Amino acid sequence: MSYKPADKIQDLQYFGEFGGVNPSISDASTYTFLSAKTMFDTFEGNADGCYLYARHSTPSNLYLGEALAAMEGTETANVTASGMGAITPVLLQLCGANDHIVSSRTIYGGTYAFLKNFTPKLGIATTFVDITKLDVVEAAITKNTKILYCESVSNPLLEVADIKGLSALAKKHHVQLVVDNTFSPLSISPAKLGADIVIHSLTKFINGASDTVGGVVCGSKEFINDLRNVNDGAAMLLGATMDSLRASSVLKNMRTLHIRIKQHSNNAIFLADKFQSDGLKTVYPGLATHPSHHLFKKMMNTEYGFGGMLTIDVGSLDKANALMELMQQKNLGYLAVSLGFYKTLFSAPGSSTSSEIPEEEQKEMGLSDGLIRFSIGLDNDIERTYILMKNCMKEVGVL
Repeated sequence: MSYKPADKIQDLQYFGEFGGVNPSISDASTYTFLSAKTMFDTFEGNADGCYLYARHSTPSNLYLGEALAAMEGTETANVTASGMGAITPVLLQLCGANDHIVSSRTIYGGTYAFLKNFTPKLGIATTFVDITKLDVVEAAITKNTKILYCESVSNPLLEVADIKGLSALAKKHHVQLVVDNTFSPLSISPAKLGADIVIHSLTKFINGASDTVGGVVCGSKEFINDLRNVNDGAAMLLGATMDSLRASSVLKNMRTLHIRIKQHSNNAIFLADKFQSDGLKTVYPGLATHPSHHLFKKMMNTEYGFGGMLTIDVGSLDKANALMELMQQKNLGYLAVSLGFYKTLFSAPGSSTSSEIPEEEQKEMGLSDGLIRFSIGLDNDIERTYILMKNCMKEVGVL
C-alpha cells in the first residue's frame, strides 16, 4: 500500500490549554521546576516531558516536530531556526576530524559552501560526485566515510537521487544516508525509501508564505536526542533554535500543504509541457524527457505530482535577466531567491543561490549562465499565465 503522508498530518489532533483548536503557544524562554532533583535529572537527560530552556525545546516546537515526523514517517524530529540550522548540526553530529562525506555535487549553494569551505577547517573532507551514478558514488566511499548526502531533487538542476539505491550502498558500507527533501515534500518520502535522516528547509514549500525561515531534522529518537544533548548535542550547542511563535505559524500552514503541493505540481507540469513544445530547453522531472523521470515515478506518492520546480535555459545571463525583469513588471512573479511561495519566483542560480559554487564547477555540472530556476506559484488560471510568459519571451527574444 502506498504511503499517505497527508493523512498522517491530518490525523494529528492537538488541543490548546483552554480547549482551543490550535495548541497554545508557549511564550517563555525558560521553564520552572517544582523540585531541584527534577532540574538535575533534566540536565542529565533523564526527565521526559519536562521543559528546561527554549534553546533545548519548547512545547510549540515539539508540536511542529511531531507533525513533521508524522509526515516523513520517522520516530521524531527537531525543528531549527533555518534550513542551514538543520543541515549543519546533522553533519557535525555525525562527523569529526579525519572523517569523510560523500555528497551530491548538485546541492544548495549554502550546503556546498559549508562542505567545501568550512568543514575542512575541522578536518572533515568531502568528495562531490554525480549522485545519479551509483557506481561513482560507491567508488568515492572510503573507510573514513560517515555520511552519504544528497537532495531528493537537487537544487538547481533537478537531478533525482535514487534513494533506495543509495540506501543499499549506505547500509553495505555502514554509513548514514542523509537526504534533504526541501524540493519534494509529500511527493517523495525518503525515510520510507531507506534514508536514515531527512532534512527540510521549512522556509520553502512547507511554510509556503515566504514570511519566515526554519528547518527540521527528521530521524530516530536516538539521533534526535543526541542532537539535543546538553553536553555534546550539535543542535543544542550551536543554538539555531526556532522561535515558538514561528513554530506555531508553520504548523498552521502545514495543514494546507497537500492542497498547495498538488496545485504547484499541476501548474508546473502544464508550463513545462508548453515550454518544451515551444522549443525551450526545459528540465522538469514530470517530463518524459527528464533522465530520471521513471525513477521519480517509482519513488513518488503519486497524487502530489512532480513538484513545483522547473528550469529553462535561455542561452545567456543577459537574456535571463531581461526576461525575469519583464515577467516581474507584468506581475507574473518575483525576481527573488527561495521557493514555495503562492506567486511564482524566478532567479538565475549561477549568479544567486548557487553562486558559492566556482564557475568552472558550475560548467562541469551543467549549470549554465542562461539557466532560470522557477518556483511555480498557485495561479488559478495557469493557461493565462503561460500566454503572458510567452509574450514576455517573444518581447526579449527568447522565443
